Formats: sequence, structure tokens, C-alpha cells
Amino acid sequence: MTQLLLYVTLAVTAAVVVVLVVYLVGIIIALAGAKRSLAKLAGGLVAIRDHTAPLSDKIGALNGGLTALLAGLLGVNGDLAAIVGVARGK
Repeated sequence: MTQLLLYVTLAVTAAVVVVLVVYLVGIIIALAGAKRSLAKLAGGLVAIRDHTAPLSDKIGALNGGLTALLAGLLGVNGDLAAIVGVARGK
């Protein structure tokens, strides 16, 4: 009877240990997946930060370019006004 009780105890203990190991391995796999997702998220946030840097140093160059473009467009506008005037017979 003592031998049977010993084997049953060992079997139940082994079953509990196996279930616990499987459960803990599942947790480890889930945590590894979360780590990969967080690493991707952090990389994306760094890229967003880098691509949304302040434009204060570039505004001057943009303003100069737009000023040059304005002069050219005003010239074209005058030419188009002259063409419209000729077309209307004025």
C-alpha cells in the first residue's frame, strides 16, 4: 500500500510539474513576442521623432524659394493677362 501511495504521489507531482513548465514556457513565449513588438514600436517612435523635427532652420530657405517663385508667377500672370486682353480685342 505504501508503494502504491508513493507512485501515485510521484505521478501527481510529475503531472503538476509538467503542467507548470508548459504554463511558464507559454508565458516566456508571450513575453518574447511583447518584447519584439515593443522594440518595433520604439523604432517607429524614434522615426516619427526624427521626421517631425522643427523646421525653423529650413523656413528661411523655403521662404527664399517661394519669393523667387512668386516673382516668376507674377511675370507669367502679366503675360496671361496680356494674352486675354488680345483675345478680347482690347
